[in-house]
Amino acid sequence: KNKKLTIIKDDFRNINKYKLPKIYSIIHLANIANDPSAELNPNLSWEINVLGTEILMNYAKNKKIKKFLYASSGSVYGIKKEKKVTENLELVPISLYNKTKMIAEKIISSYSDQIDFFCIRPATICGYSRKMRLDVTVNLLTFNALKKGLMTIFGGKQIRPNIHIQDISNVFIHFLSKKLPSGFYNAGFENFSIIEIAKKISKKIDTKIKILKNTNDPRSYRQDSSKLLKTGFKPNFGVDYAINELIEKYNNKQLIEKKN
Repeated sequence: KNKKLTIIKDDFRNINKYKLPKIYSIIHLANIANDPSAELNPNLSWEINVLGTEILMNYAKNKKIKKFLYASSGSVYGIKKEKKVTENLELVPISLYNKTKMIAEKIISSYSDQIDFFCIRPATICGYSRKMRLDVTVNLLTFNALKKGLMTIFGGKQIRPNIHIQDISNVFIHFLSKKLPSGFYNAGFENFSIIEIAKKISKKIDTKIKILKNTNDPRSYRQDSSKLLKTGFKPNFGVDYAINELIEKYNNKQLIEKKN
């Protein structure tokens, strides 16, 4: 409240050129995101996702910034069979992108004696935003159902935790506004298999479901966010809300696939 939010869209190494006001907190969202994008240029992915994080942490330390919030990923857990994947389970990332997230977390936590840090591990994000991502499960399947009348599922049994984009935004506000213990926090509230998500969509849209047995994406895990809920956070949105709003935005021609 009454504090200015500054958004930096630049090379991390140029951060000192900014004449910034007194900074109390940093929310670190900058990454080359998702597996395919990270694999396009592995060296660049390590530089931005890991080296960039270290540069920011050094900046935070030198400026005596009080809080550092990092958007990590629930995918750092890899494949887990446990029904409750909590923050104390071993991280076994299986892709380059997941590995950069894990190493960035380790860099951030190494500053724990100098700054309050919060590594937030979001589930798969869903819902409408001005800069839509149509490569994440709920958004992709809903859009394909609307546009093509067909959802193609690879495997289908993989479990995905989910969180609405408005809820994850509120998670960051929650940590900014409260005095909470530093550490790692899951942020995901609905664990569904991909086929369950597809069936939810098919109840709202007249569409077909095509299941292909072969899949190159074995990731499957559930998230337990009890630790976050115990801090007083309450989610207000979800998968059903996301599907309904995507349908509405599509019908109002606000959800359009941009071609390169």
